Amino acid sequence: MTDAVTRAAEILKEHRASIDRLDAILVYTLGERFKHTQAVGKLKAEHDLPPSDPDREAQQIKRLEDLAQRADLDPDFAKSFLNFIIREVIQNHKKIQS
Repeated sequence: MTDAVTRAAEILKEHRASIDRLDAILVYTLGERFKHTQAVGKLKAEHDLPPSDPDREAQQIKRLEDLAQRADLDPDFAKSFLNFIIREVIQNHKKIQS
Protein backbone atom coordinates (compact mmCIF):
# COMPACT_ATOMS: atom_id res chain seq x y z
CA MET A 1 0.00 0.00 0.00
CA THR A 2 1.28 3.47 -0.80
CA ASP A 3 1.67 6.12 1.86
CA ALA A 4 -1.23 8.09 0.35
CA VAL A 5 -3.55 5.07 0.47
CA THR A 6 -2.48 4.26 4.03
CA ARG A 7 -3.14 7.87 5.09
CA ALA A 8 -6.51 7.85 3.32
CA ALA A 9 -7.44 4.64 5.17
CA GLU A 10 -6.48 6.27 8.49
CA ILE A 11 -8.56 9.37 7.74
CA LEU A 12 -11.49 7.18 6.68
CA LYS A 13 -11.23 5.26 9.96
CA GLU A 14 -11.26 8.55 11.94
CA HIS A 15 -14.32 9.82 10.08
CA ARG A 16 -16.14 6.54 10.65
CA ALA A 17 -15.30 6.60 14.37
CA SER A 18 -16.78 10.12 14.57
CA ILE A 19 -19.87 8.99 12.68
CA ASP A 20 -20.31 6.06 15.08
CA ARG A 21 -20.07 8.40 18.10
CA LEU A 22 -22.55 10.82 16.57
CA ASP A 23 -24.97 7.99 15.76
CA ALA A 24 -24.85 6.94 19.41
CA ILE A 25 -25.51 10.53 20.49
CA LEU A 26 -28.49 10.72 18.12
CA VAL A 27 -29.98 7.48 19.43
CA TYR A 28 -29.59 8.43 23.08
CA THR A 29 -30.89 11.95 22.39
CA LEU A 30 -33.96 10.55 20.65
CA GLY A 31 -34.48 8.16 23.56
CA GLU A 32 -34.40 11.08 25.99
CA ARG A 33 -36.72 13.11 23.78
CA PHE A 34 -39.25 10.29 23.63
CA LYS A 35 -39.18 9.93 27.42
CA HIS A 36 -40.33 13.54 27.64
CA THR A 37 -42.95 13.16 24.92
CA GLN A 38 -44.29 10.07 26.73
CA ALA A 39 -44.69 12.20 29.86
CA VAL A 40 -46.47 14.85 27.79
CA GLY A 41 -48.76 12.17 26.33
CA LYS A 42 -49.68 10.91 29.80
CA LEU A 43 -50.36 14.45 30.99
CA LYS A 44 -52.54 15.13 27.95
CA ALA A 45 -54.46 11.89 28.51
CA GLU A 46 -55.01 12.69 32.20
CA HIS A 47 -56.43 16.10 31.31
CA ASP A 48 -58.32 15.02 28.18
CA LEU A 49 -56.18 17.18 25.90
CA PRO A 50 -55.82 16.38 22.19
CA PRO A 51 -52.81 14.25 21.21
CA SER A 52 -51.77 16.79 18.57
CA ASP A 53 -50.98 20.51 18.95
CA PRO A 54 -50.71 21.93 15.42
CA ASP A 55 -49.59 25.38 16.60
CA ARG A 56 -46.76 23.92 18.68
CA GLU A 57 -45.78 21.60 15.84
CA ALA A 58 -45.62 24.50 13.36
CA GLN A 59 -43.48 26.51 15.79
CA GLN A 60 -41.11 23.58 16.26
CA ILE A 61 -40.78 23.01 12.52
CA LYS A 62 -39.96 26.69 11.96
CA ARG A 63 -37.45 26.63 14.84
CA LEU A 64 -35.79 23.49 13.49
CA GLU A 65 -35.58 24.94 9.98
CA ASP A 66 -33.80 28.00 11.41
CA LEU A 67 -31.43 25.79 13.42
CA ALA A 68 -30.75 23.68 10.35
CA GLN A 69 -29.77 26.71 8.30
CA ARG A 70 -27.36 27.84 11.04
CA ALA A 71 -25.92 24.31 11.23
CA ASP A 72 -25.45 24.16 7.45
CA LEU A 73 -28.00 21.34 7.20
CA ASP A 74 -30.64 21.16 4.49
CA PRO A 75 -33.75 22.73 6.09
CA ASP A 76 -36.04 20.48 4.03
CA PHE A 77 -34.29 17.42 5.44
CA ALA A 78 -34.59 18.82 8.97
CA LYS A 79 -38.28 19.52 8.41
CA SER A 80 -38.89 15.99 7.09
CA PHE A 81 -37.01 14.53 10.05
CA LEU A 82 -39.02 16.53 12.58
CA ASN A 83 -42.30 15.69 10.82
CA PHE A 84 -41.40 11.99 11.12
CA ILE A 85 -40.73 12.39 14.84
CA ILE A 86 -43.94 14.37 15.36
CA ARG A 87 -45.98 11.64 13.65
CA GLU A 88 -44.43 9.04 15.97
CA VAL A 89 -45.13 11.18 19.03
CA ILE A 90 -48.77 11.72 18.03
CA GLN A 91 -49.19 7.97 17.47
CA ASN A 92 -47.76 7.34 20.94
CA HIS A 93 -50.08 9.95 22.46
CA LYS A 94 -53.06 8.30 20.78
CA LYS A 95 -52.01 4.91 22.19
CA ILE A 96 -51.70 6.39 25.66
CA GLN A 97 -55.17 7.92 25.42
CA SER A 98 -56.82 4.67 24.38
